[in-house]
Amino acid sequence: MGKKKGVVLAVVGLAIMFAAGSIYAGTAVQDVIKMEHKAYSEHTKGIVEFSHKKHNEDYKIGCGECHHDDQGKPLSNLKLGDDVQGCIECHKIPGQMPGDLKKEMREKKVSKKEIAAKEMEYHAEAIHENCISCHKKFNKANKTKAAPQTCTKCHPKEK
Repeated sequence: MGKKKGVVLAVVGLAIMFAAGSIYAGTAVQDVIKMEHKAYSEHTKGIVEFSHKKHNEDYKIGCGECHHDDQGKPLSNLKLGDDVQGCIECHKIPGQMPGDLKKEMREKKVSKKEIAAKEMEYHAEAIHENCISCHKKFNKANKTKAAPQTCTKCHPKEK
């Protein structure tokens, strides 16, 4: 009886270890991520290469500064390796909002808030807003121009 109890306890202990490990395992985070997605039939500019290490370790930017909730508020409790959704999961339309749609909305006197909300449905608009607004804030706070804010500074020329 004592031997069976020991085997049962060992099996239960192993099961708990594996369950706990899978809960805390998260996702392996690549340092450099090429910002390209299969939702795009083609890319019109060079692919941005985003470095988690540079942003997280060198610049001390938390994961939640880029990864946010459905209200755009930072997910401040995130840490490297936590599971996150890709931008396209919420910002579902590939590319940028067409200029003629923006023009039409302005002509119809649609509010800036509504236009901005419509823009955020577009994947590239959301990424640009997320990155560029952070870069502008960084540059202003540090009285520098180190964080890029133009197309050519982030999108390398295609070879």
